[in-house]
Amino acid sequence: MIRPVLPQCNGAINPWWLQIYFIDFIYEIIYDWHTMENENKTQKAYRIIKLRIIERVYAPGQRLIIDRLARELKTSSIPIREAIRQLEAERLVFYEKNVGPVVSSVNESDYTDTLRVLAVLEGYATFLSAENFPAGKITHLKQLNKQMEEALQSLDIQAFGELNLLFHRTIIESCGNGFLIEEINDASTRLDSIRGVGSTLYSIRVKESIHEHEHIIYALENRLLTGLEELARTHKLRTVEDFEKRRMQQLDTKRLEPNNGMV
Repeated sequence: MIRPVLPQCNGAINPWWLQIYFIDFIYEIIYDWHTMENENKTQKAYRIIKLRIIERVYAPGQRLIIDRLARELKTSSIPIREAIRQLEAERLVFYEKNVGPVVSSVNESDYTDTLRVLAVLEGYATFLSAENFPAGKITHLKQLNKQMEEALQSLDIQAFGELNLLFHRTIIESCGNGFLIEEINDASTRLDSIRGVGSTLYSIRVKESIHEHEHIIYALENRLLTGLEELARTHKLRTVEDFEKRRMQQLDTKRLEPNNGMV
């Protein structure tokens, strides 16, 4: 794992570098060490850069300097370029003329507004689905949640996002309200157009999401209707809260460190 030297700034650790140090440390908890030890240089670069984008260490609109990343990760520029091409395919990075690779932007207002509406719609749809939810779908939900856990261990956020959509669609399709299902699908499509499927999910938050899914599955399996709508709604709203918390932390960091040396 990369352990950058933590430079001092006015007698204190530079917050930007401290953030990277902390994220890399947390990553050890959620990522399988065996996989990390057997990955090649491109996979390693891809994993680290992607994690930092997802965790908002690298901000939307921020330039990624290939030579600097190569020095930090102790490799040549070739694995860095290959990793960035993969991230470009996932719409996490784009190439700006005369600038180079840049972290893709998120329309933050559209994202949070749409997710709040989706939380209300999915909460109600989950409640409607609960009364006659098929036993066979309970098994399917458990399988999907297990696959999501495996995707997280591999840091395949794209697969995680797709499985997450399928998990919730499996629930809402039993609500019996065609108009409600259509509105939910439209809201989900809008989220995907703001930024690629799963790319706005954060590694620590998605780990929490798996556990919350287990509670939803338990409530559906045991016909626990009381509080189910609130449970499903809160599940979505926590993603909004996490997103806004990280955005505010990023703004605070920018105010403290107007020149962090990454642009």
